Amino acid sequence: MNDTRAVCVVGLGLIGGSVLRVAAGAGREAWGYTESATDAAAARADGYDVMATADEALIRAAAADALVVLAVPLPAVDGVLRRVHHCAPTCRLTDVASVKAPMAEAVAELAPRARYVGGHPMAGTAESGWGAGSASLFDGAAWVVATDEGLDLDVWADVATLALAAGAGVVPAAIDEHDAAVARISHLPHVMAAVLAGVGADGGPLAMSLAAGSFRDGTRVAGSRPELVTAMCEGNRWALLGAVDDALGRLGAARGSLASTGGLAATIRAGHRGREALEDHRATEATADLTVTDPLAKLRELGRTGARVVALRR
Repeated sequence: MNDTRAVCVVGLGLIGGSVLRVAAGAGREAWGYTESATDAAAARADGYDVMATADEALIRAAAADALVVLAVPLPAVDGVLRRVHHCAPTCRLTDVASVKAPMAEAVAELAPRARYVGGHPMAGTAESGWGAGSASLFDGAAWVVATDEGLDLDVWADVATLALAAGAGVVPAAIDEHDAAVARISHLPHVMAAVLAGVGADGGPLAMSLAAGSFRDGTRVAGSRPELVTAMCEGNRWALLGAVDDALGRLGAARGSLASTGGLAATIRAGHRGREALEDHRATEATADLTVTDPLAKLRELGRTGARVVALRR
């Protein structure tokens, strides 16, 4: 664990730009790179160190033994990983992608010597780009840090330390368990919001003129960039299919009840209980003890309880 380790962020949109702000604000040597000329110019204008090419950023990372944070959309990951393998093949590597299994597979294939530990900060907005970012974006958020067997515990501590510096609580989780969970609480909501927005719009001008809080809240994430949402949801295809099947089963039951008896009480009450479960949940704060026998297994168990790590012991 090194709370002064340099940080190199590749991709300076909402999440990557916020990570760069956090690292620099914590007093670390920090720099970034983005293919977006607009985001690069805006970041430089705000006083941040932005390299001219990905290769320059990664070569500098290799020389500084920096933690490299990939914050690019999933379709761009393969190309960046090829540059990682060429310029910083054994670097400390993490990411902020919302799907972990495809990322781990891509790293294993394209940057196999990288010391990779997946990450996923559960924070964001419907906005995108450098200007949407903020050093406070992660305050109070959960930040998943992958905790599978065989990873480098030193790099795990680096990623966790960065997350804690951002004001987040670390949730240790195996990548398959992470992907199954986010299919239900992140990716399915995007699909449902898209369906709800489409159904509402098909009601025509009258429906749109009457749309108020429930419709706006329920469709908020449908305002996200479609290409980013598509890549995210399709990247978690198999886990999302299970969540969609669950949702369709509940909708089917609701339709059957509505058609036969006119009743929706069971569906509405189940949803109310689910919302209460969210409101009542209070994550236990824990210290990750990396000195114990088989710390990764113990961290995974901790994550399954819904706990958040707020401190590390080494």
